[in-house]
Amino acid sequence: MSVENLTLLIVSAFSVGVFFHPKFRNGRLWRATVTPLASIIGSGFLVAGPILAHAAGIKAWAAMAALCFVAYLFGAAIRYNIAHIEPALRTSPLKVVTALERASQVVLSLAYFISVAYYINLLAAFGLRFGDIVDPFAIRIFATVVIGFLGLMGAVGGLRALERLEVSAVAVKLSAIAGLIAALIVASIVMAAAGDFEWRAPTHPHGIDELRILLGLVILVQGFETSRYLGDEYDGPTRIRTMRWAQWLSTAIYIVFVLLITSYFKNGLPEEGGETAIIDMLAPIGFALAPVIIIAALASQFSAAVADMNGAGGLLSESSNGHLPVKIGDLVTALVAIAIVWAANIYEIIAYASKAFVIYYALQAAQAALAARRNGDHGLTALFVFVGLLAITIALFAAPADV
Repeated sequence: MSVENLTLLIVSAFSVGVFFHPKFRNGRLWRATVTPLASIIGSGFLVAGPILAHAAGIKAWAAMAALCFVAYLFGAAIRYNIAHIEPALRTSPLKVVTALERASQVVLSLAYFISVAYYINLLAAFGLRFGDIVDPFAIRIFATVVIGFLGLMGAVGGLRALERLEVSAVAVKLSAIAGLIAALIVASIVMAAAGDFEWRAPTHPHGIDELRILLGLVILVQGFETSRYLGDEYDGPTRIRTMRWAQWLSTAIYIVFVLLITSYFKNGLPEEGGETAIIDMLAPIGFALAPVIIIAALASQFSAAVADMNGAGGLLSESSNGHLPVKIGDLVTALVAIAIVWAANIYEIIAYASKAFVIYYALQAAQAALAARRNGDHGLTALFVFVGLLAITIALFAAPADV
């Protein structure tokens, strides 16, 4: 067994022990941090390398850093709203603030429709890789069956039981990521010692085309907004602090990961199997890599889809003042997600999801700007106006990675 494989297995196993340890797993601050952290580095971790290699070449690490910075700006608006908008909504909400909050809920539920399609598409693609199947039609069939199952479970009230898998799935996913990064560090050291380490310069779009593709990759670093909706479990200061931690940690993990895999970049995305290209890209690491990535992918995508389906159903019910039951909202989410799976490929789904989420961020930035203006903070008002305009720009000009 190669030293890279041994490192991958040992570090992953050690990390499982750490993440499943009761004192660690049940720590209040860790639980508040892990929800947004798991969302940020979930599916994005699986597709970031190949897509950024295609979009930015050896500048992928810089593109990743820029995406994380943009996400941090969006997160700043949401953190401000946790501190200032939430109390206002509970006491004497202004009509415009209430209207923006309602609009945010509707847009976020629509974004969840797309993200469910995104997560289950990836789950199907990685699951079929056990049989070396990369056919898009087979992936869509598999994804349709899984989404249909979740929709029916939601309609009869069974999704809450599946949510219990989320904490364990997060532990498995983070353990796999820790092992993979450790293996990549060892592989880089081995290559450098042998004089084989180099960064390749794959062909990729330049100018406005490159920028439009990068704008469509915001979903890779999306997920921090979940802290906004943990108010029943954690107070505002805790959610603000742990959201920052989640974004700092995910930024470090993403940039280190992209730097480590740059030497494995190849030209372009494959016509079929682009969702799982990370397996082929990192195949030189050894035989243990594919099973570890696939297991992590199945665990994380299933739990993320369940969480977002519940989120969409709950938001639809709340925004309709309870006229639409959560169970029906889950079923509607499943039907729309299935339609998206058949109407778009994975790169289009990523771009659509990014646009949907940045519209939500634009609304959150508008709320934050209004609150900052009422508080007399002109600097923050200008910042949040800029953040809102940035989100609108992304929504208008983002393009799929395969254009």
